[in-house]
Amino acid sequence: MNLRKSQLPAGWYPRTPTEIEAFLKSRSGKPGAGAAVAPHAGWYYSGRIAAEAVSALLSGGQKPDTVIIIGGHLPEGCPPLLAMEDGVQSPLGTMMMDREFRECLSGKIDGRPDIYRDNTVEVLLPMVHYFFPDAGLVWLRLPAERRSYDTGVELATLGLSLGRKLAVLGSTDLTHYGFNYGFSPRGGGQKALDWVRQVNDSSFIEAVKTGDPALVFERAEADKSACSVGAVLAVLGYARGMGLGNAELLAYATSAEAGGSTEIPDSFVGYGAFAWYPAEGGA
Repeated sequence: MNLRKSQLPAGWYPRTPTEIEAFLKSRSGKPGAGAAVAPHAGWYYSGRIAAEAVSALLSGGQKPDTVIIIGGHLPEGCPPLLAMEDGVQSPLGTMMMDREFRECLSGKIDGRPDIYRDNTVEVLLPMVHYFFPDAGLVWLRLPAERRSYDTGVELATLGLSLGRKLAVLGSTDLTHYGFNYGFSPRGGGQKALDWVRQVNDSSFIEAVKTGDPALVFERAEADKSACSVGAVLAVLGYARGMGLGNAELLAYATSAEAGGSTEIPDSFVGYGAFAWYPAEGGA
């Protein structure tokens, strides 16, 4: 069996089942979502926010057949990337790929093998494995371009045609601010943090809540407020294809608050957890 092994160094997420359970057993978002978006930094920084999004996909006794994790870090023009192994190793064991779904999807979007080290999917995998131990997996990364929305619609269509109950999880961080990222239009200190929280990230969050893919793409590109907007666009497309309502913001923070620190660092990142629930009057 061909298994994809962990490629991220130690420190990104816990490496034992005991540590993962200790981190996640008391985490619970608002359940019943059909799709969600989570941040993808190390768990120390954004794990609490990510767990809100992943656990929101829990839906009573209706467990998903397949969880699709959509990462990014791909610029416009890159092909979609899919992990082509039989399964993926996590600290909780092996999570098997939904190979039938993957093969059908790959043919429709001209997917290429994801042979690269990247955190946008891997860092969320142990959470997904913990909450959905029996589900199949599709590991997908999409470029920052508008057609990623169409891929999301295709996910909905394909899931229905194959009879799969899907849970779709997009992966993005928000504004990367400061010297480390070459982006500091408001200087430093409290003024910079307030601007990121109240203006730059807030504008992107409001765009996501409208459900308008053009506006989401525009804000991400113009404001540098999302590092993997293709994943968000795909979730928007999936939500539209499944008749879900508009996004709800479940949680928000920045890495500046990690560990309860009161000192504002020179560089920091915004994190948001979003979820899409069935529209009122829908299924």
